[in-house]
Amino acid sequence: MRHTATTAALAAVVVLLAGCGIPVDPDGTLDRVTGGDLRVGVSPHEGFTEVIGGEPSGPEVELVTEFAETLDAEPRWVVGGEEALVGELETGELDLVIGGITDASPWSQQAGMTAPYREAPGPDGALEKRVMLVPLGENGFVVELERFLRAQQ
Repeated sequence: MRHTATTAALAAVVVLLAGCGIPVDPDGTLDRVTGGDLRVGVSPHEGFTEVIGGEPSGPEVELVTEFAETLDAEPRWVVGGEEALVGELETGELDLVIGGITDASPWSQQAGMTAPYREAPGPDGALEKRVMLVPLGENGFVVELERFLRAQQ
């Protein structure tokens, strides 16, 4: 009888903690990336990401490289267009997509977005909020990335 009460109490604690905002990663992105590889899709976008001789560079590449260091991870870059990269993000082949993406991105149904980390002028001169794309539902990974991005502001 006492064992049953203890088991019930532990089950109640687990249920309560699950609903208390503790971020989870159903696909284990944060755990897999930490100490491993951070697979990053890079879509060239002037002023944010560039690809010269197959090597990505630019402010967003530098940000992601610094973030990877906080996780003891090695960035692995995949260059392509947004559509192809979002497809790879959806299938779990990528962990993150960058490329001057705005919070008005048409990819919001296929990918999660970080909170805006920067505002920059768009083609018409109006300020646009920049985000990075992440796998849907990978909240622990997103929380770590957003903490890092906020600390950089």
